[in-house]
Amino acid sequence: MTEPHRVPPESTPPTVPQLDVRAAEPPAADAPPPTGGFADRPPGYPNALVWLRAGILRDWRGVLGAFVATWFYLPIALLLAFWGGLSFAAVGLFAGGAGADDQIPTVLRDAPLIGSLLDAFLSRSGGMLGGVAGFVVGFLAGFLAVLVLPWLTVVDEPLALLTGLIGTVVAAALIGVVYTLYRVLLEPSLLVVSGARQPSRRENARLRPILDDCARRLGLPSVPRLLMEDDPVLSNARTYARHVVVTTAVLTEPDDAVAALLSHELVHWRTGDEITSAFVRGVGLPLTLAHALPTWLMRTFPHPATNFVVFLFFWPVLLTMRYVVLPLHARDVRAAEYRADLGAVLTGHVDGLRRILERRLSFESGRSGWDEAVCATHPPHELRLDALERVSVAGAPAQAGVPADVAASVTAERLFGHSGPVGSRRTWLLVGVLALVACLGASGLSVIQWAFFRPQATVDGFFSALADRDSEAALDHLTDSGADHKLLAQLLRGKGYQPPTDVEVKTVEREDDTATATVAYRLGDAPQTATLTLHRTEETTAGLFHGWRLAGGPIPLNSSIAEPGVRLNGVELPVATEGPPLVLLPGLYSATGPSSALSETPTETLLVGPGEGSAILDLAPVLKPTAVEAVQTRVRAWLDECAKQTIAAPSGCPFRYYGGSAQKVTWKILEYPKVAVELTGPSTARVSTPLEGQGRVQVSGTTTYFGTSSPFSDDSALTVSGLATADGDAVTFQPASD
Repeated sequence: MTEPHRVPPESTPPTVPQLDVRAAEPPAADAPPPTGGFADRPPGYPNALVWLRAGILRDWRGVLGAFVATWFYLPIALLLAFWGGLSFAAVGLFAGGAGADDQIPTVLRDAPLIGSLLDAFLSRSGGMLGGVAGFVVGFLAGFLAVLVLPWLTVVDEPLALLTGLIGTVVAAALIGVVYTLYRVLLEPSLLVVSGARQPSRRENARLRPILDDCARRLGLPSVPRLLMEDDPVLSNARTYARHVVVTTAVLTEPDDAVAALLSHELVHWRTGDEITSAFVRGVGLPLTLAHALPTWLMRTFPHPATNFVVFLFFWPVLLTMRYVVLPLHARDVRAAEYRADLGAVLTGHVDGLRRILERRLSFESGRSGWDEAVCATHPPHELRLDALERVSVAGAPAQAGVPADVAASVTAERLFGHSGPVGSRRTWLLVGVLALVACLGASGLSVIQWAFFRPQATVDGFFSALADRDSEAALDHLTDSGADHKLLAQLLRGKGYQPPTDVEVKTVEREDDTATATVAYRLGDAPQTATLTLHRTEETTAGLFHGWRLAGGPIPLNSSIAEPGVRLNGVELPVATEGPPLVLLPGLYSATGPSSALSETPTETLLVGPGEGSAILDLAPVLKPTAVEAVQTRVRAWLDECAKQTIAAPSGCPFRYYGGSAQKVTWKILEYPKVAVELTGPSTARVSTPLEGQGRVQVSGTTTYFGTSSPFSDDSALTVSGLATADGDAVTFQPASD
């Protein structure tokens, strides 16, 4: 379809060249023009797809305005900008008035005359300047916040930003196409609901011959369906995609005027102007619906108070429509009106159209709230009359003052253009290649997403990193990687570490950005099952792929290691009595504890499964087989030292004589006690004598009674108790105090 003649906005008079208008040769008048094909489309289009394409792609400015205003939330941006401006203006008003004097440099403040002038100026206008500056800053901040905030999450991902914009454009275009099809296919029902009806026999006999004659003069082999609207006052005619609706007041007009109106509407129908308007409305459908309510209220209750209240609540929508969408869409609409006026000229009814415009009859009023705001932008009647005055019918002398080289010949073919096929062979080849590339690219991206960026790939990658003993790679698959990376790397490289084996992901259930995986594996010789939770990451890889991570981090030990010498896989763990707990990655660890002259810690196997809340490490030291003999030796040596004392109550010893004054006392160990050793720690033990292991000690000497000395001898049971302590490779014994 050729580009229609564009007419400048209302403020600039259109420049219309001298036109040599030739009506098309009318076909044989023996039969009325038939109706169109699919959906009663106009003639000249090979199929419905070309018809829709011609209307949809014509007004890119209107589409752009509706898209930006709707999908970038301009009404919300205006609302937030207004309130942000008021808030900042209030702050600037008080801050500027209170602190303006402090902003004057000392040099200027002390300068004669200048200082007093500045002080007087700021003291009287500082608040106003601050308020104005605050309003400007608040308005811009609020306006830009709405435009920028939705894209902040992907601003550091150019490809994600690009795909987001493309997705928004595709969504808007898809809604526009669906809405256009809805308007076209359901147009009969929608018009019936709005009040249109089939013409009566008398109305049809009055209008149909004129409509058919105008169609023949325009070279149209078919005509749109004719419907009537009961309005005896206003002479209106409106064109839709498949219908022309005429008010009953038109029946009272002269035939020439009726023919001019119908010729005008036939050009609208033939050029698909309603398709263009419907697509613009569809692209801005959310804004269309938001605008429908205030316009309906103002149309239904026409009162200044109603208009004020409606504007008070809906001003962002009304202003967006008036100052963004309307100016961008007006150019195509006005050009369409100038073009439709040429239809009356081509059919020879220019005088009738001129009389209508001179009488300022209003025809083609708005179809809906959107149309009243956006599409009812007809050029002023004087400019349309001026354009008609510059048009001369073929064969008529040129008007005075119009140069001959300005004259242009306009025919029905040039007015309607040639729609042509949907596309040339080269175009379809290019479209096919692009579609193939897009399909291959999408398939390749899907394969990459499936192979590397699905929940199961994250689970497999995590266990593969454990199998490779790569702690850094394993931590990258966790949402919380806060840990001692160096220690974890040493533990995984230790000789006693065994990763989970025979890993199999049984099931993966996903809900939005959360997934749950059931994993079967073996840890050592024991089969295990774990349920793991995964979360979809916000950051992307290459700006396209969102990966997954396992919820949580490494598994903490049940308690801090308070004793030195605890080792996992030969790596000594730090003594962590304070601070964060020690953490481990899943696997099997060989744990050993400290040893001393008294005790030794048997090697324990620590199983750490994925998804567990904590790992339990319980190292219990046991008494060395040689420890009891070593303690027994130390006890005997201590008892021997006690027996060497020649007093009745040896200090710190487990025996004494209670029989009065004793002299020449000697002690003899008849039988050493057997000791029981009980560990109280890796290097300490409690020493005691069981009942069946008591020893015997003998005491002898002389006692003096009333100056007479007599010998004595006695023996008693001997028990010991105390604390044994490992001192390097030796054992020390500390008897218990009485």
